Amino acid sequence: MANSSPIQLTSHGETWMGSFTAMACPCEVLIETNDNNIAWKTTETVWQEAKRIEHKFSRYRSGNIIDLINHAYGKPVEVDPETAKLLDFATQCYQLSEGKFDITSGVLRKLWKFDGSDKIPDQVQIDAVMPLIGWDKATWNSPYLTLLSGMEIDLGGIGKEYAVDQASQLASKLSDASVLINFGGDIYVNKPRLNNKPWLIGVDNPHNTGHNAAGKIKLLQGGLTTSGDARRFLLKEGVRYSHILNPQTGWPVPDAPRSVTVIANTCLEAGMLSTFAMLHGKNAEEFLAEQHVKYWCIR
Repeated sequence: MANSSPIQLTSHGETWMGSFTAMACPCEVLIETNDNNIAWKTTETVWQEAKRIEHKFSRYRSGNIIDLINHAYGKPVEVDPETAKLLDFATQCYQLSEGKFDITSGVLRKLWKFDGSDKIPDQVQIDAVMPLIGWDKATWNSPYLTLLSGMEIDLGGIGKEYAVDQASQLASKLSDASVLINFGGDIYVNKPRLNNKPWLIGVDNPHNTGHNAAGKIKLLQGGLTTSGDARRFLLKEGVRYSHILNPQTGWPVPDAPRSVTVIANTCLEAGMLSTFAMLHGKNAEEFLAEQHVKYWCIR
């Protein structure tokens, strides 16, 4: 691999760890193998897929499909099959959450800056952008999407989890190795380690984030995600405002847990459930119990 590569690869006994930065977060690929070539090829494949999906779906890049949709000014935009699949999933999330998971709510980020400060927007500002929010205001007849002029979509709520799942599928085609992919805490394990051993994953303690774990999870196979406000929040007059926003009010969800961790069949499914739980606020645990999945909820 050329010295200019963004990938770092290190050996840890019978496991190789590849690391790089993508999607504005640190990314890791753990491969149970003694073969350096497999480790390199797996990490490079995962990195290329992360980069592809970031370039295609990031709201911060010009000229991609999201940029075209967000600057169509009321005109229909024809999308490719992969984008259509994500829009279908977003529609399903909108319906299952009764409108609380909404990919058009990204316009609220112009008002809410979750930087740990006490800067809270006023109701007049929020009221001004609310007419631009609502997936039910969009017209989605695959492969054509039409937004009202001024509306935007943001796939940030599902993009990273989707990238983890897609990268894992590609990695599994390269070898029989057990591979753990971690994009900023969104994780997928493709198969158990040798002798049916699990991977051990630390759960961050939101009350002392980055310094100690709230516990360790054994993961044989599947997706794991954590939603929470450890690093993104506002604090004013003793009230902590989570970065999880209710698109129906324009305000952070009250009484939301500090963090929710969920294990599911895919990273995308785990991310959906952990976010849904946060959106349920004080009823998060009740919602999770009804889903029949493994979860950890920290208040």
